[in-house]
Amino acid sequence: MSCVEIVAEPTITARRVVPMRSPVGRKAIDPDAALVARLRAAEPRAAERLVEVYGSRVYRLAVRITGSAADAEEVVQDALWTAVRKIGSFRGESAFGSWLYRVVANAAYQKLRGQRRRPEIPLDEVLPAFRDDGTHAAPVEDWSRSLDDPSRQCDVRGALSAALDGLSADDRTAVILHDVEGFSIAEVAATVGLSIANAKSRLHRARLFMRQRLTVSLGAA
Repeated sequence: MSCVEIVAEPTITARRVVPMRSPVGRKAIDPDAALVARLRAAEPRAAERLVEVYGSRVYRLAVRITGSAADAEEVVQDALWTAVRKIGSFRGESAFGSWLYRVVANAAYQKLRGQRRRPEIPLDEVLPAFRDDGTHAAPVEDWSRSLDDPSRQCDVRGALSAALDGLSADDRTAVILHDVEGFSIAEVAATVGLSIANAKSRLHRARLFMRQRLTVSLGAA
């Protein structure tokens, strides 16, 4: 065996037995790790930094759910203070921002539930009418193309706001969290205190109601 072969043989063997580590599956680094560390350490300016980073973002979520600027401000103040006090309950299983959004969403939802409840929407009122053969009893108007019309953007925003305002607290929260904020069904269910199956049903009913309202508002124009 030559000198070259003696050197090369263990090198080839090593390449065969040492597995390559795949970058897939590595836990992503939370961009808020430094902020979380400061909050855990109870640094004097940590709470102020939390407001600087997330104040405006969580306010938008709160005002969407409550529909009131005054209520949203109260919700944000309470929720951020709760997050500072209960930072120990954040286990890092999800991103800090996701955890904080759930804290704010829960606070906004409880604020809304504490007010006068809107009546629940009977499912029969929002389901389309069908004939015995399964066809629609009335023509279904397709107003979806008007959503891309710049001249109708104001009408669309107004119709959406009115449709959201017509929902019950539970239904509005489900729609905003899932369809606007991108929460999973499981997260929505945990926030509104329902099973996953009931959360799916509530979301479906809310969408039917909103579609009906949008059809009335935009379909005839």
